[in-house]
Amino acid sequence: MGFCVFGNVAIAARYAQRAHGLKRVFIIDFDVHHGNGTNDAFYDDPDIFFLSTHQDGSYPGTGKINQIGSGNGEGSTLNLPLPGGSGDRAMRSVFDQVIVPSAQRFKPDIILVSAGYDAHVLDPLANLQFTTGTYFMLASNIQQLAKELCGGRCVFFLEGGYNLTSLSNSVADSFRAFLGEPSMAAEFDNPAFLYEEPSNKVKEAILKVKHIHSL
Repeated sequence: MGFCVFGNVAIAARYAQRAHGLKRVFIIDFDVHHGNGTNDAFYDDPDIFFLSTHQDGSYPGTGKINQIGSGNGEGSTLNLPLPGGSGDRAMRSVFDQVIVPSAQRFKPDIILVSAGYDAHVLDPLANLQFTTGTYFMLASNIQQLAKELCGGRCVFFLEGGYNLTSLSNSVADSFRAFLGEPSMAAEFDNPAFLYEEPSNKVKEAILKVKHIHSL
């Protein structure tokens, strides 16, 4: 059940462990849809931390905030459903308050990223309002986090994205972040498409997930 035939990130996580001895794998999934396959593959695995942000109520309907793993893996799954309308401000808060402390506590050997670009405001399949600038921020900050925690070991995997213009612009800006080049988001992002984010609902979701995971 999902958009993918093969779970690329799940396969890569096991390969990193078995072929390269990278035992502790931290997976970030910012696709607009919940990464249910990856979630289920490692739900009881304490050596793989799966963190998913996704639009609340979107397909496939999984990834509830109280789904945190089971058995030895309890606490190593973090699901953060974001309310419709969440955008750049919400994701910056999520990165600082949830992603960073989770990764710091987990102490990964490598970071893998399910980089879905379908949370873009122009994407037709959902109702978040990320921008090209949001994706530049995520790429830059995750790369820096990997440098601080695991010797720079970080791999991005292209996932969703169904508006070819926003997809191509956002992927290209992610590469600019990787290369240390300035963002060109200002040339592509049109503020006229944006509307007020549901800041109170976002704050409530962040506070709830921080409480559940003792962040």
